[in-house]
Amino acid sequence: MQISQPPDGARAVYVISVAAELAGVHAQTLRIYERKGLVEPARTPGGSRRYSDIDISLLRRIQELTNEGLNLVGVKKVMDLEQRISRLETEIASLETSTEASLAEVHRQYRRGLVPLQQPPVPWLDPKRKQF
Repeated sequence: MQISQPPDGARAVYVISVAAELAGVHAQTLRIYERKGLVEPARTPGGSRRYSDIDISLLRRIQELTNEGLNLVGVKKVMDLEQRISRLETEIASLETSTEASLAEVHRQYRRGLVPLQQPPVPWLDPKRKQF
């Protein structure tokens, strides 16, 4: 039996000190971020934190936002909104694809229902008018 490995970016390999150095913060800052719910590192069976490349990118984004003047509550809200926007953009793209496919099917169906005219069309003459 083969154990499935997570994608490279999601594989938790960095201990807290290395992750802190890569993100440019102190290890204690990472613990604060975790308590505030901003990042959720993987844990070893012994309970040690392990950070992935995705976590490091997230930590850098947190640093970016705090450097712009946001507090951690604001950072959490911004990141939640960014994640929600990303999900909604994916959903919109999926709905657009589905709508286009449905519209194309409708067009195919009504084209089948069209019957070619064997004689030229006769203009309708309004009885109240003498000419058309």
